[in-house]
Amino acid sequence: MPSDTQRAKELYEAVNQLIRVHQFRDRDYICCHDVSVAQCYALETLVKRGPLRLQALADEMYLDKSTASRVVDSLLRKKYVLKTPDPSDQRAVQLSLTLEGEALYQTIHQDLVSEEALMIKDVPPEIVDGALTLIRQLTQAARNRLGP
Repeated sequence: MPSDTQRAKELYEAVNQLIRVHQFRDRDYICCHDVSVAQCYALETLVKRGPLRLQALADEMYLDKSTASRVVDSLLRKKYVLKTPDPSDQRAVQLSLTLEGEALYQTIHQDLVSEEALMIKDVPPEIVDGALTLIRQLTQAARNRLGP
């Protein structure tokens, strides 16, 4: 029976390989839609969270503010994101999606979900459910270690 340390090593390798495959797959697919993976993550964050200030978007994406600013600037130029005055503080701005940005994200998301469906079509549902539980728990544990 493997030790906890051996299991942790194997888990690290398996998750690391999954992330790499997904990132390269996502990069190759998403980039053909006129946005980078980071830009797509920004669109996704704005879809899920609604309008945000730049710092809040950076925090959600685990980026520093200057990197998030560069991502947003490119989305502004492509007209996928808008800057508007923040209703709670007129001195600040918030970022929101344009209709084009929302449509682009939905297209990319639908295509990636369809690809995921193909990958799991022959996997028994209980295995998929167990994997989802594990991935969600690992994600929460990682978030907890990062702090607020």
